[in-house]
Amino acid sequence: MLALKALSTSRLGNRWLIPVGVFPISPFSELAGRSTSSSSTCLVDCLITKFEFPETKALSIAARFPRLKSSQKPQALFEFLRGLGFSLDCIQSTVSGAPQILFANVDKNLKPKIELFQKLGFESPRLVKFLSKNGAVLTASLEKKLRPRVHILLETFHQKDVLKAIEKCSWLAFMCPHSRLLSNVALLQSCGIVGSQLSMLLKMQPRLFIRTDCKVRDIVSRTLDLGFSVESRMFIYGMCAVSAFSVATLDRKFAVFEGFGFSRSECIAMFRRSPTMLGRCDEKLSSGLDFFLNTVNLTKEMVVRSPALLMYSMEGRVIPRYRVLKTMESKFLFKKKPSFRSVMSLTNERFVEKFVFMYPEHAEELLIVYNGRNVDSSADAAYS
Repeated sequence: MLALKALSTSRLGNRWLIPVGVFPISPFSELAGRSTSSSSTCLVDCLITKFEFPETKALSIAARFPRLKSSQKPQALFEFLRGLGFSLDCIQSTVSGAPQILFANVDKNLKPKIELFQKLGFESPRLVKFLSKNGAVLTASLEKKLRPRVHILLETFHQKDVLKAIEKCSWLAFMCPHSRLLSNVALLQSCGIVGSQLSMLLKMQPRLFIRTDCKVRDIVSRTLDLGFSVESRMFIYGMCAVSAFSVATLDRKFAVFEGFGFSRSECIAMFRRSPTMLGRCDEKLSSGLDFFLNTVNLTKEMVVRSPALLMYSMEGRVIPRYRVLKTMESKFLFKKKPSFRSVMSLTNERFVEKFVFMYPEHAEELLIVYNGRNVDSSADAAYS
């Protein structure tokens, strides 16, 4: 009787109110879930059998596109990429980076974009490598993004330079507003960075061209403040270095040198001569300075004049050559002691030819010293 009362209903307008919990929940939501799961099954199967993705990866991709009804487009994409020379690994990388392309129309959407990159100079192996890492470019609008940006770049730069820049920074082709691209090119030209200097900057630091004009102005200003001249070929190298470091980071880098007794003006002088040296981590800069000043006994003035020494590999170049020089010195093989800087700048082949094989009677020993076998070297001990 109580059950019947519980099942009694009351009329409210046109709706019947039934106590919650008396009947099981309607299976409609469960059916909907099954429908969604069922509709993505064909995609999962395609990703596993055709693209050879692991099941977990296939399920992850399919979960983002639950309404797929057919695997026709994914299969067409696979065949299209295969035809362009993509390996299975490259196809997987491209799709993983931009799974949206699984549902693109190959003929209407993808082929015209591929043709644009091919006309720009992306030949098959290069194109495959580029798209494997930057599949997202294929999701950008051809007419609204890709073509206008490429056109802007080709109006100012040589095709081969544009190719290298986009290869290095794909965002240049589709993420940067073309108004910003135009503005930055005009800004840099107004600062006197033109011709080959501008082209070199594009190839070396393409990301600079997609920054806000305020940021670009700041980078130019900071580079000038450090004493670089726009007329100098080193200016763009200075810009690249400055763009990579905040003011605080530059100060920290200079502090490493100041810890060895260099003045701020000497730090800046070294930076102007070799801007890329600050790309070395603080520990390597410190170890290098310690070795040159305290083991090789170079003067600070010599280091200021030759900061490129800090760019050489200590283990691969500097220490092995230093061992050879010290051994030769102990055997009085030098008529005139060579410049340490010039010795370090030689290619490996030229160094061995000039300082090892030039002395046949000592060549075997010098080669052993050079290769570091069975050598108890003070240079190694000092550096370690």
